Amino acid sequence: MPVLEQVFEQNPEKVKIVFKNFPIRGHGFAIKAAKAALAAHSQGKFWEFHDLLFKSYHALNDGKIEEIRAKLGLDAIQFQARMNDPQVLAQIYAEANLGRKLGVRGTPTVFVNGRRLKNKSPIGFQAAVDEALRELPAKK
Repeated sequence: MPVLEQVFEQNPEKVKIVFKNFPIRGHGFAIKAAKAALAAHSQGKFWEFHDLLFKSYHALNDGKIEEIRAKLGLDAIQFQARMNDPQVLAQIYAEANLGRKLGVRGTPTVFVNGRRLKNKSPIGFQAAVDEALRELPAKK
C-alpha cells in the first residue's frame, strides 16, 4: 500500500491530502496526463485516473489515456471538453509555478503543513503529521 494511503488510513479525521500538478518538463506527455486527470476529476474519478496514469507513466500516449477513460466509465464528450478547456491548462500552469516558487524540482514532492517532507517512509510521514498536529492551536 502506498505511503500516502497508509498515513491517511491511520489519521482519517486529521489528514487531508491536496494534490497539485507539477508536470515534469522532460516528459513529453506530462501536461496531457495532468489535463486528463483533471478531466476525470470533473466526473469524480481523479484519484482513480491518477493512480492508473502513474502505473503506466513510462508508456503514456493518447491510446492509454483513452483506455483509462473507458475503463473508468467516464463520459467521452464531457472528458474531451474538459481536456480542451483553457481553464484546465491554466490551473496546471498555476500549480507548476507555485511548485517552482516552493522549490519543487521533481515529483513526488510532499509537504506537511507547508514543510517539505524529507523522510518519506511511513514512520517519517507519521512523525511529520504528529508534529503538525501538536502545533495546531487547542480547540476550546
